[in-house]
Amino acid sequence: MTELTIFSCPKPFRDEHITRIQRNAIGTWLQLGPQVEVILLGDEENVDVVATDLGVRHIGEVEQNEYGTPLIHSIFQEAQLASTAPTMAYVNADILIMPDFLTLTSIVRNLDKFLVVGSRIDLDLREEITFQDGWQNDFIGKVEGEGRLHKPSGSDYFVFPRGTFMDIPPFALGRAGWDNWMVYEGRRERIPVIDASGSIQIVHQDHDYAHLPGGKPHYRHPESNQNVQLAGGNEMIFTLQDTNWRVENGLLRRKTWRERGFFRSVETWLYLHFGPGRASQAVRQSFHPIQTLRYLVRLLQGNGK
Repeated sequence: MTELTIFSCPKPFRDEHITRIQRNAIGTWLQLGPQVEVILLGDEENVDVVATDLGVRHIGEVEQNEYGTPLIHSIFQEAQLASTAPTMAYVNADILIMPDFLTLTSIVRNLDKFLVVGSRIDLDLREEITFQDGWQNDFIGKVEGEGRLHKPSGSDYFVFPRGTFMDIPPFALGRAGWDNWMVYEGRRERIPVIDASGSIQIVHQDHDYAHLPGGKPHYRHPESNQNVQLAGGNEMIFTLQDTNWRVENGLLRRKTWRERGFFRSVETWLYLHFGPGRASQAVRQSFHPIQTLRYLVRLLQGNGK
């Protein structure tokens, strides 16, 4: 019986490095065992070929925006409609997963609704993983020696019950903002938003941004600005700090205000209370006076030209 469906929308399998890290990532998902199903979505170059080669499912039709970028709401809808597993996991296609990922399904088993997110470890991995006996020990040693903990700005995986998150705004995949909105939306829906950082180890393989227009990082693209607007503004950009539960020693525990930060807890409570709009904008201006002052200075300088 399939317990977990991992789904993703990979980049084109064209560049040698991107091809290698994506095949590495999918390979670790398949190592989780027969109770895990993998679905690759999108019609990017050679995705269907790789899906056939690795023996995983492929769904080609995914909605795109005017730039040709796949849209998150279509990816989540198509994957959930195709799955029969009780639990879904969206994972970015460059993320390596260890077997401890499966403990999440047992930890959240008794919850009707939930969202599990977590931080990642960055690693410069230049070789192909062969998945021979003992590969995990060798790999874990490399992570411990060379890995770098990423800042808690967003998440590269989202675990949730099938049938939820079916009404996502048309965010552009691979651009900033949508992962932060997921944390906000979970909090707004008053479901446990669980930070599994420190308990679940995932590894992001370093890569450049040659696959993006101009080779620029995703947060410098107009589509990222559009994502933030779709999210409701910068006030709805929540991070892992804003999760309200955590995994600790294999158990769920509600986070304290001290862990989330007293002032940040008050700030996010106000955002959740007011929702997108001027009231939340005023809250942000009050809690971040230096940023507000800089914005006003830039505005005055612009008007003075």
